[in-house]
Amino acid sequence: MSDEPDHPRANACAIVLAAGMGTRMKSKRPKVLHRLAGRTLLDHCIAAAERATGNRPIVVIGHHADAVRAAIGDRAVFAHQDVPLGTGHAVMQAKTHAAGAAQVLVIHGDVPLLRPETLRQLAALRERHDAAIAMLSVISDDPRGFGRVIRDAQGERVLTIVEEVACTPAQLAIRELNVGAYCFDGAWVWDALKRIRPHPRKGEYFLTDLIEMAVADGREVRALTVEDRDECIGVNTRVDLADAERALRRRINRQHMLNGVTIVDPETTYIEASVEIGADTVILPNTHLIGRTRIGGDCQIGPNSYIVESEVGDRVRIAQSTVEHAHVEDDVHIGPFSHLRPGARIGAGAHIGNFAEIKNSTLGAGSHMGHFSYLGDASVGEHVNIGAGAITCNFDGAKKNRTVIGDHAFIGSDTMLVAPVTVGKRARTGAGAVVTKDVPDATLAVGIPARVIRKLEDPNASA
Repeated sequence: MSDEPDHPRANACAIVLAAGMGTRMKSKRPKVLHRLAGRTLLDHCIAAAERATGNRPIVVIGHHADAVRAAIGDRAVFAHQDVPLGTGHAVMQAKTHAAGAAQVLVIHGDVPLLRPETLRQLAALRERHDAAIAMLSVISDDPRGFGRVIRDAQGERVLTIVEEVACTPAQLAIRELNVGAYCFDGAWVWDALKRIRPHPRKGEYFLTDLIEMAVADGREVRALTVEDRDECIGVNTRVDLADAERALRRRINRQHMLNGVTIVDPETTYIEASVEIGADTVILPNTHLIGRTRIGGDCQIGPNSYIVESEVGDRVRIAQSTVEHAHVEDDVHIGPFSHLRPGARIGAGAHIGNFAEIKNSTLGAGSHMGHFSYLGDASVGEHVNIGAGAITCNFDGAKKNRTVIGDHAFIGSDTMLVAPVTVGKRARTGAGAVVTKDVPDATLAVGIPARVIRKLEDPNASA
């Protein structure tokens, strides 16, 4: 959601570690494919890595590799960790794709809120000091099991990382934590990785061992302390996922507000990362905007509205209604308590009343649809009046059939239109009519079944 321009690091690559099992999520779905504000955790990481470097990242996969590969497609290059032997071993699997890069960023696929500008700053820090490693740290009273960052006496260089389980009481009191995001000198890291020894108890190769190795090589290790602690939320459980969701929602809502959108109660407004909203629109409480939804300017959405993968024009009012995979043009009023289902297209200036439902249908510009009405598989022209309780009977038990209503027609209350059927331009139906045959232009049809009783020479004649 940041509007800061991208300035990718020259000759840099990013590696995203996504091979873990994620057993604490207690899910059949790979952890990195759990969703956060409409996108998978891994999607967020890939987007940040690509914007930071200007290149497709390398994703190291292992557990449920086929599912992860299918979900990401060609957005990344893949490396495979056949046996889970730790983070150091995982990075080694990416060497073929990353060799030759001057800077090698490494992040975890379950830390989805890192910003690309933070990763760029990390790379700039390493470059500025010609350090072997630049790493991200955070100051926090909630350690979340992260390792402690041990610095030199001057507090400038990092000497080592001590994992929480190995900390002394004094080290446990340290508030600077290792986030697990690094930028390595590409000319140094691959040889250094070969020198990591397996952990004596677990037999795994830990990436954090490179810190002490760099110091022993006489190289500097620098840490960039992240000011926004939300960036460092790692997702290991569903509780962590909810924490990340709240944090990302705050970030998304804040950016929309800075862009000129009024959000009356951000704590009860749920806007996914891919949503676009125009200036001077007001979002009322308990509104959900989902997927690739676009809302125009000067709209009022909500309260209690749910809009999914839809296009909404300017100056639209949607009150306590659901809009799914629909297209709504300018100056439309909808609701309360109405439902636009997939394929609904609403013309400019149309009005949809209470408890109305539209599915796979077009309601033309300036048309009015009364409450308790249903349009399914219908094409409705401009400036048509659909009376309260009118419905299209579009399903005959075997297939869906279409209803066509011409411009300036008037459909009386409680009319049943038994498809396939056409009501002509400026035609009218009487209240309670059951229309089973076509109604010609400028005629009046009434009764059960409806029959045409006269020609309407005057377009404004009453039923």
